[in-house]
Amino acid sequence: MKPDTGCAGVVLAGGRSRRFGGTDKATVPIGGMPMIGHVVGALVPVVDEVVVNCRPDQESALRAALSPREVTVAVDPIADRGPVVGLRTALRATERALAVVVPCDTPLVPSSLLAHLRTRARHASGAVPTVEGSVRPLPAAMHVRAGVAACSEAVGRGQPTLDDVVTALSPVVVPERDVRAYADPTAFLDVDTPAALAVAEATLARSSDADGRSRLERSTD
Repeated sequence: MKPDTGCAGVVLAGGRSRRFGGTDKATVPIGGMPMIGHVVGALVPVVDEVVVNCRPDQESALRAALSPREVTVAVDPIADRGPVVGLRTALRATERALAVVVPCDTPLVPSSLLAHLRTRARHASGAVPTVEGSVRPLPAAMHVRAGVAACSEAVGRGQPTLDDVVTALSPVVVPERDVRAYADPTAFLDVDTPAALAVAEATLARSSDADGRSRLERSTD
């Protein structure tokens, strides 16, 4: 691989899952597989490698949850500094030109939307979707170097948020009418509580393939 070619899929999984009762939501089963497995399964058709950002104490459990797929694990040198620092850590761990970024708690996001964001980001600094009238910072696609610079700019302001990264990145904002062509609002469900987990379980059950195979299982064929 030559530097600055291809696309990385970045999964942000370093949060403490406090609203989930302290259990690491990334490894909680949904439809018979860990939540993070659904996210990686959506990324695999779109990217050339997967980078998972996490705290040091999560690494072994996340590798086990994603086995047998090999992923690059970008461990935060200092835990609990927030998603912006985690995103920067992950972006620094790849030599790909582009990155598609997804949080670990959005198991319903479709590959088709991620592919569209990647396409829209090719001739810009990045691309983010409009959902229910608001610009969402994730999922997103971005040029890796621009993303690192935007994260650093946001960190320099103190107490950075992902919205600050979007401001610094100045990406293409994909209109909602275009987003709806690839995903309905349920695709953006954040599974950060047990109640949201139940909704995701029901949604996945309704949309499961006739052969019952998960996205991650199909992606490892």
